[in-house]
Amino acid sequence: MNHHVVRQGKRSGFKLSPVAVGLASCLSFFVMDTYAREVPTLDTIVVTGTRTEKRLLDTPVRTEVITQQELQRTNAITLRDAVENIPGIQLREIHGKSGFEVSLQGLSSDQVLVLLNGLPLAASTGSTVDLDQYLIGDIERIEVVKGATSAQYGSSAMGGVINIITKSVQDGLAVSGQVDLGSYGKQNASGKSVSVNNHHEKLQIDASNGEFKGRIAAEQFRTDGFSENPDNYPLRGDISKRQQISVYGAWQPSDQFMGWIDLNYYDESDEQKSLNFVPPFYLQQHKTEDIERQRISAGSQIKLSEKISVDLKALHESYDTQSRQTTDGYLSALRNSEQENNHFTAQMDLAEWYKQKWQFGVDWHEEKLQQSNNGKFEMQGGEVSRDRYELFAQNDIQWNERLNVVAGLRVQDDQDFGSHSAFKLSAKYRLFENQSFLSDLRASFGQGYRVPNLKERFYSFDHSHLGYYVIGNENLKPESSDSYQIGINAVSNNKWNAEVNFFLNDIQDLIQTDYQNSTIVDGITRYTYNNVAKAKTQGVELSAEYHITPDWSVTGGYTYTEAKDKTTGLFITRRPEHIARLGSNFSLNDALSTSLRLRYQSDEYADSANQNQSPDWLTVDTQFDYKFSPRISVFAGIDNIFDEQRDFESSTDFRPIAGRYVYTGLRFNWDTDF
Repeated sequence: MNHHVVRQGKRSGFKLSPVAVGLASCLSFFVMDTYAREVPTLDTIVVTGTRTEKRLLDTPVRTEVITQQELQRTNAITLRDAVENIPGIQLREIHGKSGFEVSLQGLSSDQVLVLLNGLPLAASTGSTVDLDQYLIGDIERIEVVKGATSAQYGSSAMGGVINIITKSVQDGLAVSGQVDLGSYGKQNASGKSVSVNNHHEKLQIDASNGEFKGRIAAEQFRTDGFSENPDNYPLRGDISKRQQISVYGAWQPSDQFMGWIDLNYYDESDEQKSLNFVPPFYLQQHKTEDIERQRISAGSQIKLSEKISVDLKALHESYDTQSRQTTDGYLSALRNSEQENNHFTAQMDLAEWYKQKWQFGVDWHEEKLQQSNNGKFEMQGGEVSRDRYELFAQNDIQWNERLNVVAGLRVQDDQDFGSHSAFKLSAKYRLFENQSFLSDLRASFGQGYRVPNLKERFYSFDHSHLGYYVIGNENLKPESSDSYQIGINAVSNNKWNAEVNFFLNDIQDLIQTDYQNSTIVDGITRYTYNNVAKAKTQGVELSAEYHITPDWSVTGGYTYTEAKDKTTGLFITRRPEHIARLGSNFSLNDALSTSLRLRYQSDEYADSANQNQSPDWLTVDTQFDYKFSPRISVFAGIDNIFDEQRDFESSTDFRPIAGRYVYTGLRFNWDTDF
């Protein structure tokens, strides 16, 4: 079967064969998974893989880190911008709305858990987190763990975890901020190439005297949208305004106690303009959507003795949306959705005992959802809810100087699905070490599971005007998986480091729309969800960084993924076989620096019959930074330099939506010790 059919699109862009991508990646095969310029990044403390603090170099669970330096080098504004340069991550538009979801190792966004400081982030559709709906002004780093992590984090972590870690508050007073502007050139909504199309501002104030700590952060992003032809009705990029405000406070009277509270408010207004083909006419559709997320989290860290510490966290989050859609001026949908998530976790860590560090914990999670369209409930039974209780345990064993083993087990009792358990075993073995070189072998086996979300079970998706209707299925079973990861990394004399990782994810009872057993009622095709498939994703990930000089580093990453439906033997849609990332960071002097990022993605099947493919694509971004002083810097950059963009007339072209984007801005910071 030919997997590389070339389709003709409006923009052909660059064509890179998988062989060329593999060779380019192998030539740069010298690093781990971070684009930071400084090699000491390997000393970064990470927490996601084991729920305990470990150096990135020492953790048995492979963890990839996006640093604050990298976020600045790429002018990342949303979580989607932040993760797009991680090797192997695939970003896709969320079906039916604006926004982007993530895929890890061929597993879907429903199977990837997104956390904010270890607590779950609300999903925009009841199952999928929209990565565009979190502004990242107060982020210190982002940690990514691929493969099943249900033993650590429960349901929805079959494919991995993305954990957003916010900045810690330092002693003294600090004020920082940023203002930047951007343009899509001739694709600006105004039609004027030199006009400003996007506006972004953020401000953060931190204060601490040691015992009391506080932060206020505010951020806003506005865009007028864009279109390949602004004179026509459709907008390819939505008109949008996003605002986020967070207030954080902590009290630490002694080394034995620390309490904190974090308030986060997010507001978004979107406007979409599109054409809907209802034979024989194209009808103008206009949709507005208002989104509001209120998030309150609090916790405490208590040291009961020299041997026992307790970490308590609680979360209440509401996520409300209201959308209004008209077709040729007539109201076609008025939809209201209200979500509520409540979460509590308690974790106890014991001191080392015979080279073992035990950890025990309990989680409770509750979610509620109600949704209506034109005054009629779309959730069967009106408001639906579920809760679950979970117990977890972990043992971190330093077997000897070379071998570290972490074993974890989680048992869940779900209100509707009863009990379920997941196990994970990870190990790191130091293969070789001297003063200038070390190498580690990492391996893990993990069981994953995902309980069907409330929409899959209860949602009635009425698109009768388009000829179909999707009905939720209360009898769905949870998905489950077995995940295998094994890899080797090497670090040489603060000059280069490298990693290769092989993965296999075997998935059972995959939930999909059941097309084979559809029925027709009054001319409308009715579908439902069923556990109709088994799937397997497997492949290899390479990543590398090499410091040519103290001021110049190059990075590379390549991922090969084979994702197949084991029932049909066909490839799963929207899973490209080849994804590659290349980067360069170069400082001309103490004031001027530049960065370059290349992203390549191979063609991908657009239909389950494997008859149509979306073309491959390559984008190139660059940014220049100039420091006037330690407190003030300016920057300018171009995203998608060569204007790679999809053919909007093709329904199977999934290349980038946005074309070339030019921006410039200013950053400032000021701090003092009390």
